[in-house]
Amino acid sequence: MKISGETRVCAVIGDPVEHSLSPCIHNAAFQDRGLDYVYVAFTVKEKELKSAVLGVKSLGIYGLNVTMPHKVNIMQYLDRLDETARKVGAVNTVLNDVEMVGYNTDGLGALNALKAHGGDPYGKKVIILGAGGASRSISFAIAQEARELIILNRTPKKAEILASKISITIGKKVRWEKLCGYLLAEELKDANIIINATSVGMHPNDSETPVDENLLRRDLTVFDLVYNPQETRLLREAKSVGARIVDGLTHLVYQGAASFEIWTGIEAPVDVMMKTARDKLKSIKM
Repeated sequence: MKISGETRVCAVIGDPVEHSLSPCIHNAAFQDRGLDYVYVAFTVKEKELKSAVLGVKSLGIYGLNVTMPHKVNIMQYLDRLDETARKVGAVNTVLNDVEMVGYNTDGLGALNALKAHGGDPYGKKVIILGAGGASRSISFAIAQEARELIILNRTPKKAEILASKISITIGKKVRWEKLCGYLLAEELKDANIIINATSVGMHPNDSETPVDENLLRRDLTVFDLVYNPQETRLLREAKSVGARIVDGLTHLVYQGAASFEIWTGIEAPVDVMMKTARDKLKSIKM
């Protein structure tokens, strides 16, 4: 990679970002496409967000990925939001070209990851576990495609608030319930897709799973947003019964590919990004 006076800089901001896979994924993509871009990571504390955004604008940093804890607060400092980011109420991608425009590619990344692995949610019943930040944009995207969406969360009020917001925004009823064993078992009987948007099963708690193995079926698609470990207990057990599986690293790459296309206007090299991400994750302890 050669850096010149004309190199466009893109970055991820958040706290923490030290272990982010995004720099290696995007730099591999830029290199594959022969683009004079470079991608770096900046730790930005919550109290420093406004000054960081002003710095991005002043320095001409061309594109941003935005991760926790800034996805919501950054919206007030941008010039404009695209329709998806406005509806979701969160931003994970910014294009700084004349004006700073906020986007949200998390939901699109989830849809594309599912479709690429034979799990198109169109006309299907989908269960999403969790109502936090990871669930928010994905639930919005899935609700517009699925025949039926139900959000299950250990704190039912959070599920109710999210489901209500989606229902009002897109004009389509989204159900919600408390995440507990017997309700999950009942809903899974006729579900087509289940998405884990909780942190259950994330390293170092690799032995945990949000779904009892006995509830998994061959005709399910099981999508786990956790990407460390690469194969969670939930995915391992789903695979053992013949279910279709989609892992969290796939989602990370597909939402990153959507960001890449916003910044560059060209098709992202998803295969290159995926291989880079998997190789990098194997080589580090997260």
